[in-house]
Amino acid sequence: MKIKLIVGLGNPTAEYEHTRHNAGFWFLDELAWQWKATFKNEKKFFGDVARVARPEGDVWLLKPDTYMNLSGKAVQALANFYKIQPEEILVVHDELDIDCGAIRFKLGGGNGGHNGLKDIQAKLGTPQFYRLRLGIGHPGDKHLVVGFVLNKPSAAERELIDRAIAKSLRAMDDVMAGRQEDVVRYLHSKQE
Repeated sequence: MKIKLIVGLGNPTAEYEHTRHNAGFWFLDELAWQWKATFKNEKKFFGDVARVARPEGDVWLLKPDTYMNLSGKAVQALANFYKIQPEEILVVHDELDIDCGAIRFKLGGGNGGHNGLKDIQAKLGTPQFYRLRLGIGHPGDKHLVVGFVLNKPSAAERELIDRAIAKSLRAMDDVMAGRQEDVVRYLHSKQE
């Protein structure tokens, strides 16, 4: 299955730009830079959108501007318009349940309480889309989660997240070519 839509999750506005919850946006900005893509705001897709001509075909990049808990609205609008199936979608997001700087790649699964994933699953009617999970670590107490994800990581944590993003970008040719086992082997390993 080929990926036709890559969604980076985050919250719009400068207030949230550097917060942990915006790791998906950070990834997508770097990917767009590498692929020489330019975002433009598309009201009908509720977000910033870029179209990239790849050897495998056109790929859409999407940064919803709906705020995290309504991310599915943007994903559903673009996927429906271009007839993109859930298993042709890759969602890149921050992940509390893995160590800061660790990366996990998978198809389907739960939402781990992540409001962006919850809404996407609800709008698509299935959890069967790919996820690139960028570890941000956990504050240790569930009551501290909201403040944790909506605050800036420390300089050391940001460096770990940036390294995870760089490593994930190196795997994108394999992701796009559908070599999912190679992607998992590389991203889940300790190698740089």
